[in-house]
Amino acid sequence: MGSMDHFSVGWLTPVLSYAMACVGAALGLRCTLRALSATGTSRRNWLLTAAAAIGSGIWTMHFVAMFGFAVDGTELRYDVPLTVLSLLVAIAVVGLGVFLVGHGRHRGRSLLLGGLTTGLGVAAMHYLGMAAVRIHGELRYQFGTVALSVLIAVAAATAALWAAVTIRNMYAAAAASMVMGIAVSCMHYTGMAAVHVHMEPARTGLGGATPMQFVFPLAVGLGSFLFLTAAFVALSPTAQERAAYREAGELAVEELGADELGRAA
Repeated sequence: MGSMDHFSVGWLTPVLSYAMACVGAALGLRCTLRALSATGTSRRNWLLTAAAAIGSGIWTMHFVAMFGFAVDGTELRYDVPLTVLSLLVAIAVVGLGVFLVGHGRHRGRSLLLGGLTTGLGVAAMHYLGMAAVRIHGELRYQFGTVALSVLIAVAAATAALWAAVTIRNMYAAAAASMVMGIAVSCMHYTGMAAVHVHMEPARTGLGGATPMQFVFPLAVGLGSFLFLTAAFVALSPTAQERAAYREAGELAVEELGADELGRAA
């Protein structure tokens, strides 16, 4: 059995991965809230942005944390198609859960179904990402610990969606995103606690790409996407603000018309 280290570069990876999970959760909660106050195409676009934010944040959290994962006696590489698939699964399944909440008629049932779907998507992303790992050996899992990690993912997703449709205060939303970040991180490290490595003789070279060749550039790109999207959402007016702008514009037009009539008289 190989000796594993989940913190091979110290506390940098868990702290940074937690920050990415928080950013993704905060952005996703904000976009979901915007979607619930919108209609038609605008609602769909906000929900798509929420799905991309939450899915990208969780995926980035996982692979940033994986930079601290090391196994004695072997290097780590990643299967590129499986790694990309894990990202697509995260966004697609999270998107399904978000749309269930955004378009569901019964709030309680929608939250439960959305939380279950999103949580299973988070777990699927994690274990697909682990299936992409290439080492001189085999990764095996403890079933009970895996089941616990899935339960944590479902609970975290349900709580996040509940927060998205319930919380209106900015400070409460920030607190909810930090709690969500803790829950996602707990799910990740619970899943990693289920891993056991059985080493095999290094007969051939490992396929796939090294973390610095592929995972790092992709994680940086997704992190940049999250921060830029967060800036866009922060600067984008809410539905109430747009209504106020329209009302102010209509009042200005009415006042201008009254002035013109006064001059004509």
